[in-house]
Amino acid sequence: MNIGQASKASGVSSKMIRYYEQIGLIRPALRTASSYRTYGDNDIHTLRFVRRARDLGFSVEQIKELLALWRDRSRASSDVKSVALEHVAELERKIAAIQEMTKTLKHLASHCHGDDRPECPIIDEIASGVGKESTDAVKTRFGIVSLK
Repeated sequence: MNIGQASKASGVSSKMIRYYEQIGLIRPALRTASSYRTYGDNDIHTLRFVRRARDLGFSVEQIKELLALWRDRSRASSDVKSVALEHVAELERKIAAIQEMTKTLKHLASHCHGDDRPECPIIDEIASGVGKESTDAVKTRFGIVSLK
């Protein structure tokens, strides 16, 4: 099948398929005499694997590692589990950071008058990150407690 058909069958855009080939995430497609890419069932299966891993938020480097483990029939499942748990820890750090940002913004918004006056703690906080005042100092000033 051609790249358009492979894209539809795998759920990975043609552009991303080309990119994944370029960076070595997937093997380059076979080419016809007229240089068109052709994909087989194994290629589609690999693209679906990559798509699912991306849907789960794995990085390209992690997907490379997972693909190598997937292809290695003598792999230890503990190796796969290790990659997954490292990713979970990374996701949890991101969740905590997002929760902290949400808490900070809610707190700042609750202290913003939201009227015609120019004074605004939200703008003050954003401006303070440009060089003057650290985020920790702003959190202290507004009584924001870290979720850590």
